[in-house]
Amino acid sequence: APHTHPQAVPDKLRKEIIAIRKQLTRHGLDAGPDTISFHLEKDGHRSPSTSTIRRILNAEGLITPAPKKKPKSSFVRFEAAMPNECWQADITYIYLADNTRVDVLDFLDDHSRYLLSMTTRAAFTGVAVADELSRLIDIYGPPASTLTDNGLVFTARLAGRKGGRNAFEKVLTTHRIQQKNGRPGHPQTQGKIERFHQTLKRWIKAQPPAETIPQLQRQLNEFATYYNTERPHRS
Repeated sequence: APHTHPQAVPDKLRKEIIAIRKQLTRHGLDAGPDTISFHLEKDGHRSPSTSTIRRILNAEGLITPAPKKKPKSSFVRFEAAMPNECWQADITYIYLADNTRVDVLDFLDDHSRYLLSMTTRAAFTGVAVADELSRLIDIYGPPASTLTDNGLVFTARLAGRKGGRNAFEKVLTTHRIQQKNGRPGHPQTQGKIERFHQTLKRWIKAQPPAETIPQLQRQLNEFATYYNTERPHRS
């Protein structure tokens, strides 16, 4: 065998890859090979291929096997062709330090994955959701369409109100925005924002639990800044 391997990853770079992985994981951030490659190049290093980074992480025991997880090739990917072509919106929940459950409303641009807004309240009414949509339209202009689930704050179609519209739908009609809704019981349709919630909650879990809603909002604002300006995007 040759005494040297010119294509081998230097030991210093290998240690840097492992250190970045551990640091990102500790802070509750995405720590996959793509993200590690982004941070290596940001710090002035020449990044190896993502497959090489994955092999290094696997050799260090830093990747948990998930044999039941579907491969990426099995998913049918769709994405809006232009910014403001489609906004995804959803409401998730987070627990405060005293175990109080609060709502988090977020809007995400489907094409760029830019986080348009993320706000928290004890509970969101339909009017509050419509007001946030109107505020975003004033800032970014109206999108061509929205994509949400079938929650009552987003649509009245499943509430037995024939011909009736809720506050959110009235805003859509005013601005001639097409409304799209996922199939009931099929959250994969809103896959981007569902994936965003996973990223958000992993980060929140790594932070000191917020004791109040204003404190949680400050944490959400901090995460939004990181998400929009510092992390690598795959759109």
